[in-house]
Amino acid sequence: MELRQARYFLTLAEECHFGRAAARLHVAQPALSQQIKALERELGIALFHRSTRHVELTEAGRHLTPYARTLVTEAERARVHMAELATGHVGRVSIGFIGTATYDVLPRVARTVRSQLPQLTLDLRGELITPELVEGLLTGTYDLAVSRAGAAGVEGVHLTPLRTEPLMAVLPAHHPLAADERIALSALADEPFVIHPSQPRSAMYDRVLSACARAGFEPSSLIEVGETATLVVLVAAGHGVALVPQSVRSLRLDGVTYVPLAETETIDLILARRAHRNSPAVQHVASIIEQCVRT
Repeated sequence: MELRQARYFLTLAEECHFGRAAARLHVAQPALSQQIKALERELGIALFHRSTRHVELTEAGRHLTPYARTLVTEAERARVHMAELATGHVGRVSIGFIGTATYDVLPRVARTVRSQLPQLTLDLRGELITPELVEGLLTGTYDLAVSRAGAAGVEGVHLTPLRTEPLMAVLPAHHPLAADERIALSALADEPFVIHPSQPRSAMYDRVLSACARAGFEPSSLIEVGETATLVVLVAAGHGVALVPQSVRSLRLDGVTYVPLAETETIDLILARRAHRNSPAVQHVASIIEQCVRT
């Protein structure tokens, strides 16, 4: 049974009149009659009793009606769903976030997508590092990644700059410099540093060590941790100091103070995606991420 035949059959079943049914379908009455006869030949059974004045369903026609209605209804649902997919309003999008974007970017993106695209399903994962995000993009684990510049130059990955963030010092609340409005990075030369991992290599690891080198020192002790929240907790516990992007201030924990640096040290935040095979939903969410970060 063709979809067109199912529609013709249902309309005739409702009207019980070839002329009225043909008018509703915007087809000639002979064309409608031919399609119904073709359907009856295919099924091997009469679907309508016909007379010069009256048309009514046979028992077989009554049995066919729910099947035809299901066929037409599901076809319409499929059409609507495909139209929604084409506009990016439904589907599933997976996003990975570096640790330092987990606490300010992720919540805003989740709220905005829920508000603007309520039928879209988001898979969100935070506290990742750039190498994990790049690998996830290439393997298809993530559709989008809010990452650092370590993703630059990777074949098949397209990058969109989002913002440049100043680095800040994270100090224990009882630290002698915690009350200062601004501190020189060199003032932390004798402190142990809590830092993002070297293996697999976080973009923050290289950025912090290069900033320290420009300030004229190399940290004497490094405590490597995988998660930004753990990094801040260790600083609060007095295990050392740290450098983080300014946005990490949204992670408010007792026992720590965020202090701006006297030097201008920054790090870039980027949006990474596969260069090809991005669905309309992925493109729509990418636009929302840009909107959330830049406003």
